[in-house]
Parts: sequence; C-alpha cells; structure tokens
Amino acid sequence: MHAATDHGHITLTGARENNLKEVSLRIPKGRLTVFTGVSGSGKSSVVFDTVAVESQRQLNETFTWFVRNRLPKYERPQADAIEDLAPAIVVDQKPIGGHSRSTVGTMTDIYSVMRVLFSRHGTPSAGPATAYSFNDPSGMCPECAGLGRTVRPDYDRILDPARSLADGAVQFPPFAAGTWQGQTYTNSPDLDPHKPLGDFTAEERHFLLRGHPDSGKVSVDNTGGARAIDFEGLADRFERLYLHRDLSALSQKTRDLVQGFLVEDRCPACAGARLNPAALASRINGLNIADCARMEVTDLVAELGRVQGPVAGPVARAAVAALERVEAIGLGYLSLDRETSTLSGGEGQRLKMVRHLGSSLTGMTYVFDEPSVGLHPRDVGRLGDLLLRLRDKGNTVLVVEHDPDVIAIADHVVDMGPGAGTHGGRVVFEGTPDELRAADTPTGRALRRPAGVREHPREPVGGAWIKGADLHNLKDVSVRVPLGVLTAVTGVAGSGKSTLVTGAFTAQHPDAVVVDQSAIGISGRSTPATYLGIMDRVRALFARHTGTEPGLFSFNSIGACEGCQGRGISYSDLAFMDPVTTTCEECAGRRFKQEVLRLTVGGRSIADVLDMTAEQALAFLADFPDPAVRRRLGALRDVGLTYLTLGQPLSTLSGGERQRIKLATQLHRTGTTYVLDEPTTGLHMADVDGLLALLDRLVDAGNTVLVVEHNLDVVRHADWVIDLGPDGGKHGGRVVFEGTPRELLAAEGSFTAEHLRRAVAA
Repeated sequence: MHAATDHGHITLTGARENNLKEVSLRIPKGRLTVFTGVSGSGKSSVVFDTVAVESQRQLNETFTWFVRNRLPKYERPQADAIEDLAPAIVVDQKPIGGHSRSTVGTMTDIYSVMRVLFSRHGTPSAGPATAYSFNDPSGMCPECAGLGRTVRPDYDRILDPARSLADGAVQFPPFAAGTWQGQTYTNSPDLDPHKPLGDFTAEERHFLLRGHPDSGKVSVDNTGGARAIDFEGLADRFERLYLHRDLSALSQKTRDLVQGFLVEDRCPACAGARLNPAALASRINGLNIADCARMEVTDLVAELGRVQGPVAGPVARAAVAALERVEAIGLGYLSLDRETSTLSGGEGQRLKMVRHLGSSLTGMTYVFDEPSVGLHPRDVGRLGDLLLRLRDKGNTVLVVEHDPDVIAIADHVVDMGPGAGTHGGRVVFEGTPDELRAADTPTGRALRRPAGVREHPREPVGGAWIKGADLHNLKDVSVRVPLGVLTAVTGVAGSGKSTLVTGAFTAQHPDAVVVDQSAIGISGRSTPATYLGIMDRVRALFARHTGTEPGLFSFNSIGACEGCQGRGISYSDLAFMDPVTTTCEECAGRRFKQEVLRLTVGGRSIADVLDMTAEQALAFLADFPDPAVRRRLGALRDVGLTYLTLGQPLSTLSGGERQRIKLATQLHRTGTTYVLDEPTTGLHMADVDGLLALLDRLVDAGNTVLVVEHNLDVVRHADWVIDLGPDGGKHGGRVVFEGTPRELLAAEGSFTAEHLRRAVAA
C-alpha cells in the first residue's frame, strides 16, 4: 500500500448552499477525506452540492454548445470561491433502476467480455459477440424477446370451473355474464350456459377459448339494441384486447384490472435463459453462456480460471479480473444474470465502484455517499481497502460517512455540526481520526463511549414462528421470533436476513407493519406537513382565526402565488448556458399571494409556519391546543427529524429519513409487530442513541420490534439476536445463532459474533 502524497488542496471559500454558514475549507488532494457529523449537519451540502456540482459544471463548460445542451445542467453553487478542483465522479446510493434488460453483467460490462469469450472459444460457435446478447435480435430468444419471461392470461383465475356461464363462471368483469361481451358465450348455440365449466369436454373448452373457423354469429343486446356479431373465443378476445396491444392507451383503472388476471411465467422456449437455441448450444467446458451468468461470481471466477489458449486465455483473464473486483467488495454472492432493479442501494453503489476500480484514470476526485450502507462490519474492511486503492492510484477520495471503521482509515476528517438543520452548517473539527477521537464534538464523544451489551434483556410474551422458509437462498429455515421484545436479525450481505424478515416473516404474518426505505409515492409538492396530515389542521386553524376559507392557505390551491404557481422559485432553462433558478419576485419565495401572507395567527403567517422546524412548530402551536397536531409533531421529534422544516419537499429526503417519517405515522399503535429494514441508514452515531430510545418506547408500549440491521450498537442493545449465515449467497441461508447479545459474544462460527467481540473489547 502506498502512502498518501501531497498534491495541494481543493479550496472552498464562503460556501452557503442549504444550511451552510459561510464555510471555508482546504481539502487535501490525493488523500482520503471523510466528512462526518450528525444527520442534517451539512456534510452532503459541502461534498455533493458544492464541490461535486461545481466540478461537474466547470467540466461541462469545456464541451461545445451542441454537446452541453445534451448534458445534465448544473447551477453554480452558492460560494464566494471554489478553486483547484479536479474532475469529479460521484458514486451515490441512487437505485440503479434500469429495466428488466439491465443485469449485473450488462451494468459492469462483464457480460460483454463473456460474449467475446464465447464468440471466440465456444463450440459450436453461434457467430460474433452480438449472437450471445439477449438485447440483440441476433441473440435473443424469439419467444420472449430476450426477457426470459412471458406474460399470459391466468385462465385459472379468469374462469371458475364450479360455475356455469350463466351463473358467473367468467370472473373477468368486462366479459362477465350480462355484459354484451359476456353474451357472446351465454348466447352461443354451441355452448350450454347452464353446464359447469368443469364438466365441459375438451372440445367444448377449446371452443369457448378459441372458437373455430365456422363458429357463426351470436346475437347480443348492446346499448344500440340487438345485433349479430361474429363469435370470438374468450382467450382470443382477451389476448387481442389486453395482451397484444399497448396498454398505456387504456385507463389506469382498466390497466390495474387487467394486471390482476395476468401471470408472469418463465419463458417455455428458453427456460428463462433469454437466448435463442444457437447461443445456448455453444459451450465452453460443458457450460453455455446462460449457465455461466447464473453462477455466483465466486464460482464463475474458478470456472473461468480453467479456460486456456492463446485466444481464449487473455479474454478469460480479463473477465476474471473484473469478477475478482466484484468479489473484493463483498458481492461474490451475486450472479451476472441478477436484474439491477432488484439490487439494494448499497449493492448498487458498490457495483458502480467496480467500474472505477478498473479505470486507468488518475488525478480524479471520487465522491462517495455512505458507501458502508448495507454492509456487515466484516465487509466494511474490504470497502476501506478499495477506497485506499483508489487514493493510491493518485486520486482524491471524498466520503460522506458515519461508520467508525471508515473514519479510522481516513487521512483527513472534516466534522460538520454541531447540530442539524439551522443548528448545523459549520465545520466543528478538522484533523486526523485520532485527533477527532479526542475532540469535544458529537462525533468525538460518540467514538469515545464504551461499548457494552444489554445485560438485562426483556422477557418475551410469546413467539411468532417462521416455518419452512425457502425463498431465494434460505434453506428450509424455521425460527421463532419472540414477541414483546426488540429482535435484531443480522448476517453478512447476501446471507438471507432481508429475505427472511421482509419476505418470509411478513408473508406468514401479514398484519406486521413494514417500515422500509422505499420512495414515498406522492407528488413533488408533498411536504412533512402534508404527509403527516398536519397541514389540513393548520389551514383550518388559520381560517378559523382569520375568518377566511382554508383553501387560501394552500400553495396548491387558491392561495398560491400566481407568479410561480406556488413553487416559490422560477426556473429558467437558458439552452446552452447554465440553468438559472431565481426566487419568485412576486412572493419573494414565500409561495403564497401577498394578501394571504398578510393574514397571521399569533403574529405568524402560513409561510412562517412552513419554514418552522418540527421543534419550532411545537412551541408555536402550544398556544393553540390541537392534540392531533401536537401528537404528530411529537412523532417527528421522536424519530429524530426535528430539524426538518414543515414545508421541505419530501423528494429531498434521504432513504433513512424517508423510513423514519414513515415510522412517525405509525407510532400511535400498540400490540403491533413493527418490521424495520436497516433503520440506522444515514444516522450518525449520536442519532442512533435516539433511535434506540424510540425502539425501546415502542417495545415498552406493548409492541414487538423486528429489525434487520448491521449496526453493532443496535445488535448490542437488542433483547434477542437471530444471526444468519455463515456467509452470503449459496453459502448462507441458515440460522447460525439465536440468543441474547451476551450469549452472542461467546458464539463460534459467526462473523457478527467476531466483530461484536472486537467492538466490546475496543
């Protein structure tokens, strides 16, 4: 490992993005710098919204106008000066997404290397590399067009064999008895409308579904009166109207109805392999390219290591080198045919890293957003090695991170704070990790605190079984989840813990309340106030005190500023120049008409209330008692989101913040089982304490809390631990430990136990 060398500094002067308060910094180049601080303290505002955005904006300025008009447009960050930048590559946690044709293999370009290998070494050869691509007509399966799946009508659901046609055997509403289309079948002289479908002969069932060439005409009553129409088989009609056409032309209601009567199956022609027979017939060492794509990365490395020869050898070695990079970041349990849409944010971010690790570019600035998210402590060490490798190639690495193990390997640490939102936005510490440990900041204090385990776990009041779970890599797992306590489900990445909890447990116990990090499917104008149901009551309060109507106090209704339609800003796309977002001149960014802003309650306008944090709003509304509003604002405080303003767009929240605001809507329940998926995501060590206090309150109120979590602070604090493993993928899927945190300290064969022992001993 090479030591970091001095390459100068990125200089930031007077940065004011979001909550930053005239921040000035010198960030060493050619080093690994970690930005830490409590949630909402301004870390991302420095790294992403200022340094990365300005770097990308200036880089785009070097292109021609024609090219720039087709690139993402960045606004100049609010800062006095940003100097000595290097080209920035942002590796974030945004889901890779992608359609069903995007896989781990295509995203990392490893599948492209595999196609070249098979085109040169496979026997019999199917032709050039494109002949092995499921995204190219020359290689894709003609039956499923390279998707590996076919969608067909579910006739077991559409037809009820116990009923006759006249008695409602056709369950699909548009074809039901009594509709004009349903009369096609009840009025047909070739079908007995009073005979149960289960008693139909094979010929009668075929006629119902497909008809025959001389079916003749059938009389039906429509809105225009009786008329004779050609008989069309029920299956033929369904497929013509709803399968072999663009469903986007139909109403959402109709699309949703049709989806309920469709079933997705593995393609019968290619058995899910996506490729045509010629591509699947081509083999190397007895395996075709689909067999290789289905293998776990770790196994594929060993298989390709057997490929020799002057032509095939170098290609196989290139594939192995790329696969070993995937394995090195703890993703050896993935397969190349895994669809990218099924990857977690952490998995996606690490796969993006793989592409950069193979790059020969130097002098770049790599920017990472909490790369340890979703990683077991065992895999965080591997991540650290990769970050250092990027640095040692001559790059500057900037990391927003809370994990103590990542902070420990930094050359330089910038701690933001001291608090969140308006209480943050300042640099409270700069220096080495050792100096941070001694600093009087929330991060320094958190790093110094002793790490013990819960000595007196609460006693369960019963148990809920998961029985015979075999989803994905689970190996017939049966385990008892204790009720009335806090249970942590742990295990290395890919061990099956999320499958066990959010898959098997919730399927067998559907009453559980699942609070995950998925996007909140609401409009771009949604805010914490609207999501929590506070806004209607606040509008009613203003209407009551001012003698006006509630709609005046909505920026989505008659109270909206006409100049900006309630957005508060005007966005100007200047084509080839940088876009300009300006504050609306009519409302000065307040979003409401002037006559609305003049209406006040307790000296505050509705815009003033939306600018308040939950903390400030609780104090303001103390003079206007409304138990429901106070309870919901109190819930925001309980989940550690007091720094959010009531009017902040929900689209700006992180995954962890989204999960916690969802949790805030559920806190009033008792006797409930809560399922949380990595709730510490995005949380600073000091904020984890607040989360644990909240989980304790939920349990003490008579609830059960089941948490999928890697964070050792949560594991130490739990009443019960279920550890899956021993490793990921096919080497996982088993329960390797059940018991209390104290008992886990003595467990053998568990990576979680090993790292918990280290944490407690530190």
